[in-house]
Amino acid sequence: VASRHAVKLAVAEHHELVLESPCSIHLVQGISRGERMDLVMQKATELGVARITPVLTERSVVRFDPERARKRATHWVRVAQSACEQCGRNTVPVIDAPRPLPDWLATRDRSDPGGMILKPGARDALARCAPPDASLTVLVGPEGGFTDAEYELAASAGLRPVGLGPRTLRTETAALAAISVLQTLYGDFADVRPAWTR
Repeated sequence: VASRHAVKLAVAEHHELVLESPCSIHLVQGISRGERMDLVMQKATELGVARITPVLTERSVVRFDPERARKRATHWVRVAQSACEQCGRNTVPVIDAPRPLPDWLATRDRSDPGGMILKPGARDALARCAPPDASLTVLVGPEGGFTDAEYELAASAGLRPVGLGPRTLRTETAALAAISVLQTLYGDFADVRPAWTR
């Protein structure tokens, strides 16, 4: 109903648009240089991750004081929001504040079977990992990868080393390739019907 000063609308029917993956993926990403990290935040959001935790590692070339860390986290949230707008996603992934890798590993639930760390030359391939009950966590290194001590620390926290093939990938390539594999195996890449037809 329209009048000179107002328009009234009645909603006749509501169709919920569900664009979230049935596989909840938590990306724990070793912090890399500015544009590379922004690319991971943007594309991981488009690929449907549920959460991203940036971690500082021994070989991270980027270092933050608390104020700069706060500003970067705010920036990354904006990058994720923009990516949601672009891809039509209606849920922004959780973007955690940057933290040291040992701190994150110390708080991880060691009984969670869905935790993996990417490692070149690992015996197990990511594509052959066991299907998750509901969620998966994948830890990706920064430029230069993880140190042996960090791999040992990750193993003690219950993270299984997995590989992405014979080639050494850049950090941003590895993260996006891993997410794509997981979405193909357990997520919504296998179901390409539009959300409104499900």
